[in-house]
Amino acid sequence: MHFVKVKGILSAKNGMNLYRGCQHGCIYCDSRSTCYQMGHRFEDIEVKENAIELLDYALKHKRRRCMIGTGAMTDPYIPLEEELKMTRQALELIDRYGMGVAVQTKSDRILRDMDLLRSINEKSKAVVQMTLTTVDEKLCSMVEPNVSGTADRYRALKEFQSEGIPTVVWLCPVLPFINDTEDNIKSIVEYCADAGVRGIINFGMGLTLREGSREYFYSRLDRLFPGLKEEYVRRYGNAYEVPSPKWRELTRVFVNLCGRYGIEHDNNAIFAYMQSFEDKESKRQMSLFEQ
Repeated sequence: MHFVKVKGILSAKNGMNLYRGCQHGCIYCDSRSTCYQMGHRFEDIEVKENAIELLDYALKHKRRRCMIGTGAMTDPYIPLEEELKMTRQALELIDRYGMGVAVQTKSDRILRDMDLLRSINEKSKAVVQMTLTTVDEKLCSMVEPNVSGTADRYRALKEFQSEGIPTVVWLCPVLPFINDTEDNIKSIVEYCADAGVRGIINFGMGLTLREGSREYFYSRLDRLFPGLKEEYVRRYGNAYEVPSPKWRELTRVFVNLCGRYGIEHDNNAIFAYMQSFEDKESKRQMSLFEQ
């Protein structure tokens, strides 16, 4: 861990990352790619020490309330968050200024902040996004070694369901010859249906590999699945898009099941929902006034 001071915290689209790098060790992580120009070891977490101060200033000077996103590059609930509580401090500010939030994570540590997410959702909108890749717990511990197990993430989704907090699942990546089975896709969608998930984001039945992330992924394949790297090299070379050989049938299963359970699976519609701010407090006040 090391600390840096940054000049800004919110992107043009109101996204933020309080940390840089990750402790979760997922073998497929795109954030390892060299295109992101991370000047330190990926596991040596960069902590933006003035992030909360900058966020306070940015939210205070917003002309209109909006949704704030976090978790796109670094999971906001890495183990270090237990000690530093920067994500919690950020949520406290979002709640104080009446903003909405969309949080993306793979950790059930997010349950610690249920009180703040509930408060935000009562006034505007809090959306919890959870990644699910495999229902096989042993496989999960191999490809995502330092995150909550799938069953724990599923239970977290159920808790948010009971609180009326909307949830979205990222069903990705689908790793060729690893988790690209019909049973796996079916089981994840059924988990989502039971947990009342609003939408499932899927960018195709496969994964993407760039310089940096590809090398790390292949090194993990050598350790965990001996011989599989050679199959990847033979089939895909240095391609960015790495589709499962079964992507057509898996996509058909996914779409049919989402339709059966009434789960949104259009990525554009899901992102539009997560980016649209809702002012529930003003609506309640207007409703009382009209009475």
